[in-house]
Amino acid sequence: MLSYTTIQEAEAALGRPLTAAETLWFNYTATRSDYFLYCHNILFLFLIFSIFPYYYLFLEFFFSNSIKPYKIQPKVKLSFCDTLGCYKYVMRMFFLVVGPLQLVSYPSVKMIGIRTSLPLPSMWEIVAQLGVYFIIEDYTNYWIHRFLHCKWGYEKIHRVHHEYTAPVGFAATYAHWVEILILGIPSFLGPAIVPGHMITFWLWIGLRQIEAIETHSTTFLGLQQNIFHFMVVQITMITIIMLADKARVILLQYSPIAIIFMGLTR
Repeated sequence: MLSYTTIQEAEAALGRPLTAAETLWFNYTATRSDYFLYCHNILFLFLIFSIFPYYYLFLEFFFSNSIKPYKIQPKVKLSFCDTLGCYKYVMRMFFLVVGPLQLVSYPSVKMIGIRTSLPLPSMWEIVAQLGVYFIIEDYTNYWIHRFLHCKWGYEKIHRVHHEYTAPVGFAATYAHWVEILILGIPSFLGPAIVPGHMITFWLWIGLRQIEAIETHSTTFLGLQQNIFHFMVVQITMITIIMLADKARVILLQYSPIAIIFMGLTR
């Protein structure tokens, strides 16, 4: 909740008139608690989980011949029943795991310093922080994913994620409840290291889920058929960073950029 009761008080505190975006933010958040704003993520995640994969399903069912050169598995055609079953499981995990986790995790978000106050972050600050978040999440997600592909991790936890051997966007969060919790760590780590505004946090959570859905989709438009995440269990360590050596190279390559971004966004 903002500490100002009127726009005039906010402008006096900032020493300048509010921008149009800041005025909208003030009008929406002035009487709403920070916890209420944080819980918007539940709605955003539900909408993204439910709506975004339909873009790929639309291509699959209505333009199957056109997208065949870009399909990961050209000979595989998803059935409606399989897709619906995947969505039902994902929604069950959403209401039993993801939603409750969002409801109880607010203290940690408050502790790391995610703010809702004015002024709003600049576009540069948002882009810089999102860049850091993606780098940190990508690298840490790779190593956790790699751990889940060891014998114990796969048999006890990760095998659920690979029950769908054909790619489908809904399968992005088709996983054991423990895996859902574990893979929440990389997504939270970036904002914990470089905390920003609630708007940036909303964008991050939304974009991260869209990326996950796109990664698990049946087609990669513009790319050749060279990603076998769903084809052979033994070589399913393909996300954005494909090999351990590449992971280390990328981390070393982007570390200076991440450090600069952290300094600029403090």
